[in-house]
Amino acid sequence: MKLFLDTANLEEIREIKKWGVLGGLTSNPTLIAREHSDIETHMKALCAEVDGPVSLETTEETADAIYEQGLQLAQVASNAVVKVAMTPDGISAGKRLADQGIPVNVTLTFSPAQAILAAEIGATYVSPFLGRLDDVGADGMYVLREICEIYEMQGYDTLVLAASLRHPMHVIEAAKAGADVATMPYSVFTQLVKHPLTDVGLEKFLSDWNKLQKELKEGVH
Repeated sequence: MKLFLDTANLEEIREIKKWGVLGGLTSNPTLIAREHSDIETHMKALCAEVDGPVSLETTEETADAIYEQGLQLAQVASNAVVKVAMTPDGISAGKRLADQGIPVNVTLTFSPAQAILAAEIGATYVSPFLGRLDDVGADGMYVLREICEIYEMQGYDTLVLAASLRHPMHVIEAAKAGADVATMPYSVFTQLVKHPLTDVGLEKFLSDWNKLQKELKEGVH
């Protein structure tokens, strides 16, 4: 399972890149607007910073307008992926874009039925939003498992991108369900590496090592 960062903050991207595990990036207009007033310039910066695919979201509402905007977003960089919403107009535009070989990410997906539509238009990614499903009393992880099962049974090529992940257990459960990608904010990404026993163990190792070095130094003199 690839690990994507869900952000538009360049410093957060650079920090996770240092780990060597960053597989790609998802963004949306809200995240980008927070970081830079010149959205197009910032989108280019994001794509230049990330080695993997970078999802850039459309903001138009009608099929023709979404399609035209999608063509523009695809030109931002060679690793740009066009995000379209799971609406009739979104999937109509997404189909046209996909037919032209442009990678498409169908976002705001909340059901297996919607995920089937995303696969049928030839989308590169489908993004079920797990946390938002949990927020309204539904079982986001159950929906993800159903989507992964359907995709496997049908042999769909569309990759399942688990989105709206709120904590490390979401990431773990998404991996167990068979998601191809998990995207998460910086706060969740940094939590993946943390464990109290790691901290305690490292502190003990370093203490023993420093004690040994001190004893050796005193023994020499």
